[in-house]
Amino acid sequence: MSDDFAQRYPHIARFVFDQGWIEIGFDDSSDSFVRAVDAGGLVWEVKEFCPSLDDAFAALEQGLTQVLN
Repeated sequence: MSDDFAQRYPHIARFVFDQGWIEIGFDDSSDSFVRAVDAGGLVWEVKEFCPSLDDAFAALEQGLTQVLN
């Protein structure tokens, strides 16, 4: 992960390096578009379609800010 990404999305970077993983996109086993998951299961999700990856990462960053603080 580049330093630029970690500077723009510090909570996503922290989550991925220290706790779990992220998933983006719809699939057959979930009705959410963006998910943060760890060994215990779903940590955070947004169900609405995000029109761009920038929007998806912005929503994820905001959600993880609340979860990690």
